[in-house]
Amino acid sequence: MAIANWNAVQRRVLQLLLSAMVAASASASAREGVEVGERSVFADIVSAEQVEQQATLQYQQTLKAASEQRALGPADNVQVRRLRAIAQKIIPLAGEWNERARQWKWEVNLIGSNQINAFCMPGGKIVFYTGILKALELTDDEVAMVMGHEIAHALREHARERMGKSTVTSEAARLGGALLSGWLGIDPRLTGIAAQQGANLLTLKFGREDESEADLVGMELAARAGFDPRAGVSLWQKMSAANKGAPPQWLSTHPSGNARISEIEANLPKVMPLYERAKQAKSNEPRDSKSP
Repeated sequence: MAIANWNAVQRRVLQLLLSAMVAASASASAREGVEVGERSVFADIVSAEQVEQQATLQYQQTLKAASEQRALGPADNVQVRRLRAIAQKIIPLAGEWNERARQWKWEVNLIGSNQINAFCMPGGKIVFYTGILKALELTDDEVAMVMGHEIAHALREHARERMGKSTVTSEAARLGGALLSGWLGIDPRLTGIAAQQGANLLTLKFGREDESEADLVGMELAARAGFDPRAGVSLWQKMSAANKGAPPQWLSTHPSGNARISEIEANLPKVMPLYERAKQAKSNEPRDSKSP
């Protein structure tokens, strides 16, 4: 039975790899913006609906706990209004990266905490902690870079991808190192580590790539929404300055600040035209007669 289950997982992954290759070939035409490749096939091993349902439950539990501690920002809070206004400009652009996002019930909330942290759960549930706003004194452009990054994780389904990889690794580890090494070309001496540490064997590299991908996709989302993508540089300069001793939670699994700044700067020429166009479009909008 175990062999049959593994064979089914193996066939599924191979089918998904082939489908991804075909999709990549079909969409080879150049697009304006960053280049991050196709979404990982491992994400399709688990149900998107299941992941989003789990995320919604955890999100609701998080808000409930914050509310009980009187740490949940009210709708009329200045920072809550600010975050939601920025999100309203970014969210309409999400559908280009993930069709499911067009049906997500997006929410944006603020939790009072010293944590330098923010997240966007699968399904479009966004939370910022006051710590990241206060400690780093983020401008709107920098907030948009953080928000775009977290939204990108949800759009590219990185959580679902990690769950898919964990499923493959766990099944393989149950069957022993020889099978895993034969199919994936992995040193069988490492499979014991995989069994002990869950999905770490396959997720470490992808985790780092996911963070870099989220930086780029988030930067493009922010630029298209009219926020200056150069704020990514100042954001990570602030993050690096805040990194004294143990890194903030938001930095715990992320590439170093210098590496991120270099990658952001290298990709700025791809997104600056998008930002300039969005800024020009905004300047051409008719002003409200009641506006000062």
